[in-house]
Formats: sequence, structure tokens, C-alpha cells
Amino acid sequence: MVHAWGPEQYLKFGDERGRPFTDLLARVDAEAPELVVDLGAGPGTLTAALTARWPSARVIAVDSSPEMIARAESNAGIHAELGNLRTWEPPAPIDVLVSNAALQWVPDHLEQLPRLAGLLSPGGVLAMQVPGNFAEPSHTIRHDLAAEHPYAEHLVGVAHPASYDASTYVRALQQLGLEVDAWETTYLHVLHGRDPVFEWVSGTGARPTLQALPASLRPAFEAEFRARLRAAYPDDGRGVLMPFRRVFAVAHRSTRA
Repeated sequence: MVHAWGPEQYLKFGDERGRPFTDLLARVDAEAPELVVDLGAGPGTLTAALTARWPSARVIAVDSSPEMIARAESNAGIHAELGNLRTWEPPAPIDVLVSNAALQWVPDHLEQLPRLAGLLSPGGVLAMQVPGNFAEPSHTIRHDLAAEHPYAEHLVGVAHPASYDASTYVRALQQLGLEVDAWETTYLHVLHGRDPVFEWVSGTGARPTLQALPASLRPAFEAEFRARLRAAYPDDGRGVLMPFRRVFAVAHRSTRA
């Protein structure tokens, strides 16, 4: 089911979304890579950190969303390409391959890891991060509401994100002959504004669900979704506290070809 991403909605929480990328990049020890790729780059605002880190590298931002790529093209020093994570091919072996908060949208992404590892140059690095919060109310409320009448019949086959524990990624990457460093972090975001958790999820995990609903049903779904999220994430006057678990892995390929 096709949906369109909205860069402006996504970037409403740009600082919070950027923290995992910064933490991931801090564990990548490549000194002078020639080709750096951000696979699933979104609007390219975080990709800009790659050009700052390695100014002499060729940096490519790849995303399957035309809306996101249009935004990424405005970032200086970045070559933006429309491409599918499953099929995109680089112009040369990749020295640093970053996939930040993208693989969770690929249902078979564990099966894609051998292909991604195969894109690396000798000594290349694969750095990945995926959300690990899918058991939290921000996701379970949407899932439960989407299963109710009259919404369920319109949401069959709608895209939804999913991921695995860090240990699963470690073993999968080790089986490919990579040396792996993996960890998990739970960020405690303090969000402000009217229905901030709804505003967060409507730019990411809930967006395909909301877009799949007919116009006649969407307002009622949104109203109930907002109400349930407010109950799950109350604001005591100091902002809404939203825990967000993230899963990271940095995998190195041997320097031997």
C-alpha cells in the first residue's frame, strides 16, 4: 500500500530524532572513507553530519520517498538518489554504510543484511539503528484501534514498522563474518505542545495508517487515537514523558578482500 512521507512533519522533532544518529556515528571509527552512503536518509538533514565528519568523502543520500529526496537535494555536499533499500546499487564499494531508522520498514530486513554487507569495501563499516519501542503505547494503541470497526477493513496490508533485539542483529552480522559492536539505549524525551505524541507518530509509524483511511473515517480515527495517547502519556504541566528505546549495531568487514 503506497503512502507519502512528509518531511516537515517528520522534522517537528528533529533534535530528538537526531540524537540516535549522533550516538551511532560516534561509534564509527573510519578515518578517511572515500564513499559514504546514508541508506534511508529521509530529508537528508542528518546526512549533512556525514559530510561534516568526512569532508573529502563522496556522500550519497538514498531514500525511497520522492518527497524526502526532494528535501535532501537541498543539503550542500550531498548527492541524493531515489532508491529502494532492497535493490539500490552503489557506484563503488562503500566504506561507510549508514542506515538510521530505516530498516524497520523492511519486513525482511534480516534477509537484506547479507546484501548490505556485500556492498562494503574491505575494512568497510555498516552502522545501523532501528527503533525498539514497538511494544510501547505509541504503537500498540494504533494497532488496537486499527483492528476495530469500521477501520479494520481499510487497513489490511498497511505498512507497519518492526525490529529485533540487539542480540539478533549481532548473530546475524557475525554469521556474515563481520565484527560487531551492538547496544541499546532508551531515550526519555520530554515533549511539549498539544498532543505531542500524536504529532510524533503521525510523522513516522502511524503515517501509513492515517493515509490509508478514507477521508470520511480519518477524523474520527484521529480523535480517538489522540484521546487514547493523551491517557497513556499524560502531561503534568512539565511536558509529556515518552520513553523511546533504540537498537544500534556497528559492524566492520575484514580488511581482506
